[in-house]
Amino acid sequence: SSSSSSPLFNCSCLVDMTSLSRSIWSVCLQSQRHQHKLLSASSCRFLFNNNGNSSNKRFLSGTSSNTTDADADGLVVLTVNGPIATITLNDPKRLNALTESMGDELLSAVQEINGNNDVRVAILTGAGKAFSAGGDLKFLKDRMNESVKGKNVHTMLNFYDRFLSIRKLRVPIIAAVNGSAIGAGMCLAGACDIRIGLLGASMGYTFAKLGIHPGMAASHLAAKVLGHQRAAELLLTGDTMTGCQALQHGFLLDGSNSTEGVLKKALQLAGRIAEASPQSVQATIISLRNRQDIGLRDSLLREATAQSDNFAANDIREGVQAVIEKRTPKH
Repeated sequence: SSSSSSPLFNCSCLVDMTSLSRSIWSVCLQSQRHQHKLLSASSCRFLFNNNGNSSNKRFLSGTSSNTTDADADGLVVLTVNGPIATITLNDPKRLNALTESMGDELLSAVQEINGNNDVRVAILTGAGKAFSAGGDLKFLKDRMNESVKGKNVHTMLNFYDRFLSIRKLRVPIIAAVNGSAIGAGMCLAGACDIRIGLLGASMGYTFAKLGIHPGMAASHLAAKVLGHQRAAELLLTGDTMTGCQALQHGFLLDGSNSTEGVLKKALQLAGRIAEASPQSVQATIISLRNRQDIGLRDSLLREATAQSDNFAANDIREGVQAVIEKRTPKH
């Protein structure tokens, strides 16, 4: 992107580019399956290791036709190891594109964690080579074809709420940004309490290039995380930055040159948080979020209304077509 050549974006970090194609979970999730015993449940499949209940994996199964593109495990995988819960966005073939079905499963994972008093901290990451490449093109096309503006406003607010449910967790959540975080994927990472990421990954609020107003709290939280000027630069240009640059600008707390290193650092931090007083940690995270969330609901309504206006305009049609044709949009 043009941001890479900007003097404001100088970056001296060394990046191992081969790490971009690695997966945090593609091996480790698969390798444990033969060790587990399957139990049935109404909305999830529960897997426990043979040693007891200290570790379990829950595959939250969606019902939409969109789930056919995901791995058989479901669009979201919830793994609990002692006091640490890990939520994995699990649609690697589509770079973990955010869909309504995935949002439903994420909300279920949040509810599962909130109902487990043993969990003290959570991690959010993505399967495959991306954290999340952003919104689903089919979903955008459906919004463009919707003739009732008010319905799009309602649909977008519900879409935001599904993914921003992570801010309703009673415990802190760390984003282990294992690869690209683009558009709505960047918003999801930004909604987490702490972020650790892959230094070579591409990250950005690319809405302006697509031809649509930022959504999912980007216009509200980006300035709080990055500062007003940096947020304005990224939101108004749609430029991306590397994880190394995101670290320099404060979007990331820490980073690694490998996806394995990202998860390792996230787990180490989660372990330190889990060792602290749970009452203190849970009260403190509410206080920190409350400060960020002042005015958030008004911002979400503004975003949904503006995006609804954009869906009826020409710019987003050009932006979507450019994505399909893999070219630069001509706005």
